[in-house]
Amino acid sequence: MSPPPPPPLGRGRKRAAHAFDSALGDTELITARAALAQGRWTAVRGLLVATGDDWDRRAHRVTVLAQESSTQAWARDWLLAEPESADAAVLLAVASVQRALNGKEKPDRARETCHSAVALAPADPTPWLGLLMLERTLGSDEDVVRLFDEVRHRHPDHHHAHHLMTARLAERRPGVGQDPLHEVYDFAGWSAEQAPADSPLAILPVVAHAERYRVLAAAGWEPADPVASGHWVGRRARQVMKAAFDWWLEWERDDHPRSNVDLNFLAHAKFCEGRGAEAAALFHRIGPHATPAPWAYPDRDPYTAFRAARDSVLGAA
Repeated sequence: MSPPPPPPLGRGRKRAAHAFDSALGDTELITARAALAQGRWTAVRGLLVATGDDWDRRAHRVTVLAQESSTQAWARDWLLAEPESADAAVLLAVASVQRALNGKEKPDRARETCHSAVALAPADPTPWLGLLMLERTLGSDEDVVRLFDEVRHRHPDHHHAHHLMTARLAERRPGVGQDPLHEVYDFAGWSAEQAPADSPLAILPVVAHAERYRVLAAAGWEPADPVASGHWVGRRARQVMKAAFDWWLEWERDDHPRSNVDLNFLAHAKFCEGRGAEAAALFHRIGPHATPAPWAYPDRDPYTAFRAARDSVLGAA
């Protein structure tokens, strides 16, 4: 009998005891977020105007702001005051998606809000990203592919969208066990090859490897301790990790708003691979900006796992 399929990403996992800050050190975002919590949405307006069409940074800032419990109400007030504001509409849309994912709003209502934002900002991939975030959990494979294409049409190298697509693809066919030809690896490799030389999508094959481990471990094909797994020590895995680490040494994009997401995936991979010195260099760059993924995989307290890995390699360095 095959093991049961894994739970969807974000479900059935232990809640972390430590609060992670998804702002990832973006000081302007942190300041605007604090102002928004006090009802001063003009600070967010200024932030998003300054962000402009830096689509990865805009997506990062909007999704972080949207996670706050009061954002939907303040964004709605902003949109009432400025009905033609695309920024207000996009923030309201993604906040509605977050509420729907948390079970606090009907998904159809969130979808309507996203399409209203699309009408005001047709060139902006962010409302499509909101829809992709929703359907990554609730939608069919066809929905997810269609929405990913909408995002990619507007920004071909969209970082967050590629991570969402990778996580969803990794969940296909959990019952087959280890499969080096699984479609998630093809997708990640193709995306990395298509991207510009300095694109952080070079790290996507490492993300794919971790996401597939999450699925296999949840389905019982891999041990719950990633270090005890052989998932990171095969020939193909080592090639992927080396290529990604070499890219980081040459092209490190510390100016990218989600660079710490990539660094956490890469540090996790190097730690699981047993490459302590390389992992130590990455932990130094991460500093305090740990992220829940992939340290939570498959069902662990992410902060405890992060601290244990970091202390292990830095103590030995």
